[in-house]
Amino acid sequence: TEGAAWTGGDTDRAVLAFEGEGAFGDAPESIEIDAYWSHALDPWFNLQLGLRHDIRPAPERSHVLVGIQGLAPYWIAVAGQLFVSNNGDVHLSATASHDIRVTQRFVVEPEVELDLAMQDVPELGIGSGFDTLELSLRARYEIARNFAPYLGVSWERKMGGSARFARLDGERPSVVSLLAGLRLS
Repeated sequence: TEGAAWTGGDTDRAVLAFEGEGAFGDAPESIEIDAYWSHALDPWFNLQLGLRHDIRPAPERSHVLVGIQGLAPYWIAVAGQLFVSNNGDVHLSATASHDIRVTQRFVVEPEVELDLAMQDVPELGIGSGFDTLELSLRARYEIARNFAPYLGVSWERKMGGSARFARLDGERPSVVSLLAGLRLS
């Protein structure tokens, strides 16, 4: 589950975003809340400065967030963020996605996300180096431009030290998930 709300104009806006993951019937695996200022650098890219707070997994962490988000050539949506936690942990996250219109209402959206950790964080099961790679594909039907149910599939792979920590905790480093949701914009 993810979502965002913002206030402001095209050049400057305050954004409150959230993201959570987990299996039905279980406690959420991760919950994060972002609060940041977004400033337009040009018509295509925005600078992000703010804070992120991870409620789950335990222990809770707060981070300073610096990022860039925008629209690359060929209408590829990209984002890159740097996080520095209150414990000094440094993480990077990068995503790219692209809407492929099959018809005027049916859209297929592939997405890739890559996370990188600068050091081991054993209490969170994170190893230094490439942490997680996630590939997903969503298909949505736009009943209206701002109302579209979707179905999809996601493959997530923990890498390096993070995969080792997952195996030590009895988890599989690779998982496939089915996705279902509603896109409101």
